[in-house]
Amino acid sequence: MLSHTIRKSALTVAALGALGLGGSAIADAADNGTSSGTSSSGTNSAQTRPSRGPREQLSSDVAAKVKAAALAKVPGATVERVETDADHGSPYEAHLRKSDGTELEVLVDKSFAVTAVNTMQH
Repeated sequence: MLSHTIRKSALTVAALGALGLGGSAIADAADNGTSSGTSSSGTNSAQTRPSRGPREQLSSDVAAKVKAAALAKVPGATVERVETDADHGSPYEAHLRKSDGTELEVLVDKSFAVTAVNTMQH
């Protein structure tokens, strides 16, 4: 009798755990993973998730302008890559690394002006 009660309790706990994991997966799938907070200086200090949207390579001319705008805003950084932005509504973004290892995402508008600098969280 005790064995039957233990088995029934274990099955109940397992079922509740599975429901919790399923609900978590559904909630994560519904989350678009974007960061919304930007300070008045245009710097967002914490992006919590990696981007999920499609990316496109830029033409060499556009890429050069995006790089120049990003480096003007963050002098001395190294450009890791430039691409279209699928997360924040800007047409372009540049991924930079500062000498201290900090990774940044620089958002650039269609006029090649920097609109935000986000510190990437891992």
